[in-house]
Amino acid sequence: MNTISNDSSDDESARAVTVRQRIFFVVLVATMGALAFGYDTGIISGALPYMSAPADQGGLGLTSFTEGLVASSLVFGAALGSFLSGFFSDKFGRRITLRSLAVLFVLGSLGTALAPTVPVMVAMRFLLGIAVGGGSATVPVFIAEIAGPKLRAPLVSRNELMIVTGQLIAYVASTLLSYLLHDEHLWRYMLAIAMIPGLLLFIGTFFVPASPHWMVAEGRLHEAKKILKHLRETPREVRKEMNEMKKQARKAERGPDVRTLIREKWVLRLLLIGMGLGFVIQFTGVNGFMYYTPIILKSTGLGTSAAIAATIGNGVVSVIATFVGIWAVSRFPRRKMLMTGLFFVITAQVLLGLVMTLVPVGLTQSYMALGLILLFLFFMQMCISPVYWLLMSELFPMQLRGALTGTAVSMQWIFNAIVAFSFPPLMAFAGSKVFFIFAIINIGSLAFVALMLPETRGKSLEEIEQHMRDKFGEKNVSEEPA
Repeated sequence: MNTISNDSSDDESARAVTVRQRIFFVVLVATMGALAFGYDTGIISGALPYMSAPADQGGLGLTSFTEGLVASSLVFGAALGSFLSGFFSDKFGRRITLRSLAVLFVLGSLGTALAPTVPVMVAMRFLLGIAVGGGSATVPVFIAEIAGPKLRAPLVSRNELMIVTGQLIAYVASTLLSYLLHDEHLWRYMLAIAMIPGLLLFIGTFFVPASPHWMVAEGRLHEAKKILKHLRETPREVRKEMNEMKKQARKAERGPDVRTLIREKWVLRLLLIGMGLGFVIQFTGVNGFMYYTPIILKSTGLGTSAAIAATIGNGVVSVIATFVGIWAVSRFPRRKMLMTGLFFVITAQVLLGLVMTLVPVGLTQSYMALGLILLFLFFMQMCISPVYWLLMSELFPMQLRGALTGTAVSMQWIFNAIVAFSFPPLMAFAGSKVFFIFAIINIGSLAFVALMLPETRGKSLEEIEQHMRDKFGEKNVSEEPA
């Protein structure tokens, strides 16, 4: 009897390992989109100085205006891409959407690398932005629907890990290429590298399954069950998840159509919360630090080379913090992590403002400022960014998950653009007081999270949907009696 029991236990353990390997492979493929996202948003800081050179020296002759246009065109494209991809993924599925975005990643990267003029560069950066924004909205949802309740939190958080890894690779690649290659077209090589994760994503989508949740929503129950059998460890998990998905699908059929559902108060409230979270993550000022750390440090008297090298420090700290965040997000409530992160972000910003105001310009001020920027980034990337992307994959109902996620993430990109544009003039106008301004904004964000955000930890996607209906006073009147 013991031998039989041991054999059975070994078989179950072996199956659990196999299932997790399958899921991890799907996540690896999907997060190639996040890696491309991170690289494309990070590499421009290293490419711009070379692109600004005159045309007869291999550049595009950028002015301060066209430099900003080239940098920001990706952000505006991302806002459009995240909005449109949500509707596209609801209609055609997450996998097909990712495959289409992979094509845009490759075309956009190739186009920017070969761009002969500024208008072509702006157009190609906008196209690349559509892919970046589409990936930012689609990848977390796809991972959440593939992973299941047990693995959802750590696996969706790998999306953020791949984003910051892509940024770190971009910072390191731009530094290494600038030292190793003495070519006036160096910036073209920097931008061309972005094709690699796009190609890997395109190829990988032919080897991963479609989302079972989307399959059920489309009425393709047999295919959904077949996929789940390969992605869950026990038949009991398959039955439970299939029953929950079918139950939600039946409610959707009996309930209002999509247009009516969008107008329901609980759905609108969730959308507003999702948009509010986009405000929270961007108005921490994170991209002000990621894009303009060299400018901040140069104002303390630090040399240009040392200030640029510090950007690599930002990338390293972000990667380390995201690893810690992946560990923490499976163990602590979402609300508590967000509130903890915001508390330390506010603290770092207040201290940075004091250092920039009270400490004399010099190495002491430079090191203290850099230390506080890294402290800010550590808690930002550990507690806020991973939880934001996780919530974007969890909050919204199955019928509208792609569309609402896309809309909320689109607003996040718009807030990103506002911060990126406003940070330099704010620094010029207010000086070190800009850090106190962001601290005050983040106190408001902390209150928003404490008062408005529901907790989603430990629930399946279907349980979360029902919880949202109940919490916001919209009981499903069409539910079958017990």
